[in-house]
Amino acid sequence: MINEHITPIAFLFEGQDYDPRMFFLIAGPCVVENEALLETVAGEVKRICKRLGIPYIFKSSYRKANRTRADAFTGIGDEQALELLRTVRQQFQVPVLTDIHTPPEAAMAAAYVDVLQIPAFLCRQTELLQAAGATGKVVNIKKGQFVSGEAMHFAAEKVRQTGNNCIMLTERGAMFGYGDLVVDFRNVPIMQAAGVPVVVDCTHSLQQPNQAGGVTGGRPQLIETIARAAIATGADGIFIETHPEPARALSDGANMLALHHLEPLLEQLVRIRKAIIPE
Repeated sequence: MINEHITPIAFLFEGQDYDPRMFFLIAGPCVVENEALLETVAGEVKRICKRLGIPYIFKSSYRKANRTRADAFTGIGDEQALELLRTVRQQFQVPVLTDIHTPPEAAMAAAYVDVLQIPAFLCRQTELLQAAGATGKVVNIKKGQFVSGEAMHFAAEKVRQTGNNCIMLTERGAMFGYGDLVVDFRNVPIMQAAGVPVVVDCTHSLQQPNQAGGVTGGRPQLIETIARAAIATGADGIFIETHPEPARALSDGANMLALHHLEPLLEQLVRIRKAIIPE
């Protein structure tokens, strides 16, 4: 067991050799672009996490339903993308997470992945939360940019009412004006009070949405700052979207971490974690 909050989802990490004091990592490219990208990222992140003793969940969206512009890339096709996620799960023996957007998608995606993620804009959608809970999969609910940490207890309860206690809540910032986000780290203990592990999304928290050009901006140079603060405030997990070449990514490249920066960042975070949770 990693800590008191992690118990309901600890089964995800069976077979992974990790330090029981450690935070877990959710990481991968924003969206499924092709098989080679998934293999590159999953293989490298698993290598890093195995070396550092960090439990790992691979993340990639099979489809992006929330884009600013109608001509933005949304995916390679649902079935093809989900099949690639299942291949990652089998090839690298790691749990896999992907987003869902409507109730019918819950059962469909659950056949391929281990964790269903509720996007922040949809965290109040009762039927979506219930459909995700009914699959029996772990459900990660991202906190809406317009929602308090306390209000997320109600989102978790909607899933629990389906008989599913495998829930995570993710902090990803709150709107600050029209085009920026701020992270309120008080939400880490506030949401942990719901009896669930709490993740801090270190990349989406740095988005700059609603840009005039119709493409979301970001401040990736601050990923390290958000990540260090997340671990220092006791987050159970961190979420980082990463790509070998963020500038060429088909979605959210402006706020993804370059893959070669991930290992030194995680080394820092491991030292912080061990300092605040000693042997």
